[in-house]
Amino acid sequence: MSQARPVTPVRSGAVARYAAETDVLIVGFGCAGAAAAFEAASAGADVLVLERAGGPGGSSALSGGELYLGGGTEVQKACGFEDGPDEMFGYLQAALGPHTDDEKLRLYCEESVAHFQWFVDRGLTFEPTLWDAPTWMPTTRDGLMWLGENAWPYNEIARPAPRGHRCATEAFGGWLVMEKLVTAAGAAGAVTHADTLVTALIVDDDDRVVGVTARRHGEDLAYRARKGVVLTTGGFADNEEMLADHAPQLLAHGRVSDGLDDGSGIRMAAALGAATRRMGVVELALTVLPGLAVRGVVVNAHGQRFVNEDVYPGLLSTAAVLTQPAPYWVIVDEEGYESVPERERWGVVPRFVSETLGELEGELGMPQGALESTVGAYNTYAARGQDPYFHKDARWLRPLKGPFAAVDPRAGFRQGGRPGAGAGAAGFTLGGLRTTVDGAVLDVSGAVLAGLFAAGRAASGIHGEGYVSGTSLGDGTFFGRRAGAAAAAEGRTHPSSGGSAS
Repeated sequence: MSQARPVTPVRSGAVARYAAETDVLIVGFGCAGAAAAFEAASAGADVLVLERAGGPGGSSALSGGELYLGGGTEVQKACGFEDGPDEMFGYLQAALGPHTDDEKLRLYCEESVAHFQWFVDRGLTFEPTLWDAPTWMPTTRDGLMWLGENAWPYNEIARPAPRGHRCATEAFGGWLVMEKLVTAAGAAGAVTHADTLVTALIVDDDDRVVGVTARRHGEDLAYRARKGVVLTTGGFADNEEMLADHAPQLLAHGRVSDGLDDGSGIRMAAALGAATRRMGVVELALTVLPGLAVRGVVVNAHGQRFVNEDVYPGLLSTAAVLTQPAPYWVIVDEEGYESVPERERWGVVPRFVSETLGELEGELGMPQGALESTVGAYNTYAARGQDPYFHKDARWLRPLKGPFAAVDPRAGFRQGGRPGAGAGAAGFTLGGLRTTVDGAVLDVSGAVLAGLFAAGRAASGIHGEGYVSGTSLGDGTFFGRRAGAAAAAEGRTHPSSGGSAS
């Protein structure tokens, strides 16, 4: 395991020269950084974005592109759904919980319609159509999708309405979201220095953050921020040491990132006394195809069901990997498998096929009679349109009949065949720096660290111990906007200390 680089704060008096000075300095150019840059520049501040990679995008550009928005957006209305902030808050508080940040979550829900319009104003378009089935990612340009709002128990907590907003592109759309946001930030006046790795925060004699040190093309540099520094450096899924300390459950699984989510921003702020929140919380995505799962049953290594299969697949995944014995299997019959259009199967094929459940459980190494008992009970109630154990919606209930197939999540998508390593899951971290609703970073005593802001996965946002797709891009951009605006509005402009600009 490699030794993490030092992140000890640097005193401004030790800085001989600054490579550049600006009002607001943003570290990281994913969705949160782009939103912060746009708002700060639009407020009239000089903005400089430092990005360690060769260009903007980060993990945001590789994401599915879903934006969790609601409360009554134009897309929701066009698809015939009524929604409001209270219903949105009720679902998210349950699905992202327990222990959501209710102050942030309430604000996010109340201003969600305005945030949707902000995306539209940046040039994103959304088709007024609905993808009406469980999936990780629609294969169409539909602008709206369900993300578990209509599954038990959430449909009893709040009136269901789909809130997964997707810009007008097929499949993954994170690249398009970032394309529009990067263009908007540049048009507003933000300047970018790529290939620039920030290494530490610079503080003055009052412990106010006034800049950063960095390394660019082999040269050590310093950058000064007259108003504030905004950390939007992402989470720490790619830092093995931090995972071992805070979220070891992710060590055995794949990572959903661009490979640069090393927790650097969190570590730099923590070295200054910043508080963190929910550092042990992770999101996990099991390579289970939702369209197959709802047409059958998902079972653990003992052949037992443990969740309603129509729930948001990330919640199913987390329930499996964190609470159930592996391996996990999707048990489906021929009718269920064939009813999923080939394009929507993502190349998934069964690993085992048997005429009887007894034969199948033998292939899977399950206790004798376990799978027969599980599917037998499921079929008895499914014939009545009921699922008293887990309350799967009647739309998906149907007795399963042979031949039966077992799909192995370890085989991945578009592969099939032999199982891979681990449980077939990948994930990312959700915890980060503790911040106010305006992105100001707090220290361990609850006081604001002057001049320092954070947003995106570098910060702890609306999440408690759960996750729903679209809440990363949604939360990151919403609170990134607020952090950028707050940094630009900092009342004092601080004179140069200990160095001059080149």
